[in-house]
Amino acid sequence: MKKILIYLLFLPSLVIAQEYVDLFSIGYGKTFNNSFANTSETTELTTFDANLTLPIPINDKHTFITGTAFSYSNLQLFPNADYSSLYSSTLKIGLASTFNERWSSTIVLLPKIASDYKNISGDDFYFGGYAILKLKKKENLIYRFGFYASSEAFGIFSTPIIGWYYLSPNKRFEMDMSLPIAADINYKLSFATVGVDYYGIGRSYNLNQGTLPKQYVDQSSLEFLGYLQFNTLKNSLLIRAKAGYATSNYEVYEDGDTIDFGLSAFSFGDNRTQLNPDISGGLLLKLEAIYRFNISEEKK
Repeated sequence: MKKILIYLLFLPSLVIAQEYVDLFSIGYGKTFNNSFANTSETTELTTFDANLTLPIPINDKHTFITGTAFSYSNLQLFPNADYSSLYSSTLKIGLASTFNERWSSTIVLLPKIASDYKNISGDDFYFGGYAILKLKKKENLIYRFGFYASSEAFGIFSTPIIGWYYLSPNKRFEMDMSLPIAADINYKLSFATVGVDYYGIGRSYNLNQGTLPKQYVDQSSLEFLGYLQFNTLKNSLLIRAKAGYATSNYEVYEDGDTIDFGLSAFSFGDNRTQLNPDISGGLLLKLEAIYRFNISEEKK
């Protein structure tokens, strides 16, 4: 355990102003009655995701970051069609560096395989990454400035990242913002933690279902959820019950029908022909479990 503590203390990208590191998380969610546009048909959407992050120290200034991320979605892509399963497996390879007491950075490469996992080929492989620069303004406040980019089936997608992390002096109120990708605001009560969070998802999947011409899925989802978090095992195992609204659109296009460039919510040169109806959002219920390493407790 002490060895793990040393690893985490040398991970400035995750530790600055925070007293914990989330090493592993899993989540299971379900939305109901997602309607297809201009039809009376609906589909249910089931999702599962898992995320693992492992820091390995190089020296007191640099830490190698590795890990994996996996996601699964199951839904109907067309009205009255069979349910389709979509998968994404990502490898994390990165470096966290400390320059001085105020400035640090994180650079992570994210190669992935994303498809229906039928007859996997080089067409299922995509490559992305992000870079974050952090400024420690106060002991309980840091700012983030970064950029994310990824190759997708529809072309190149990118977005700037601007955010901050804040922890109140009494350590009850917390804000963790990385906009426009994610946001989390919560307040710790005596028996549990209540909060709201937002997560924006944009990814694509290659389809290998034997259709000609070949097709791909362009997923764009926004999740707005409130949650009740139960802190167990001395705040090391967190269980979150979440509920809210999610826009979960899975657009199907012909392979090769792409955009010129995507920047955040804007698509340039998007003259694609969508093959399936738009899918509306709906009520999302989600259950999450997080393994959190509490640095302050380990120091004690």
